[in-house]
Amino acid sequence: MNWSEQYTADLKPDFSAISSYVESPWWDGLCGFVEKTYGVQPAVEYSRCSEAPGWNVKYKKSGRALCTLYPEKGSFTCLVCVGRKEAEAAELQMASFHPRIRELYQATRLFNGSRWLMIPVDSEEMMKNTEDLILLRMRPPVRK
Repeated sequence: MNWSEQYTADLKPDFSAISSYVESPWWDGLCGFVEKTYGVQPAVEYSRCSEAPGWNVKYKKSGRALCTLYPEKGSFTCLVCVGRKEAEAAELQMASFHPRIRELYQATRLFNGSRWLMIPVDSEEMMKNTEDLILLRMRPPVRK
């Protein structure tokens, strides 16, 4: 049974149920990174989007989206938006990124001046590159 059938709009999963469904070491790694780096908690929200319907996990800081995680059985996809402000820095770093991220970046069309990257996080390198893109999206707060 796929994610949107298992958890319909009327049946909100808790975060541990999502983590159990995903069963990926990179899920906990990426969630932990975002939570620790930005001091935020995940928001489990329902989307009727035709591309990825169902419950997803959003991370926001000061009203700005950091990333959205889309659960899949045994894996997940992370949406990171690379906006106008981040584009130059992202393109400078792109040579050091995994080839699939470079290809994804090039293949993703601009929408209102931004690239909405749907990144399949399925390896340590893909997770680290995703973290780097999130860091470009918003600088972490200075810890005292």
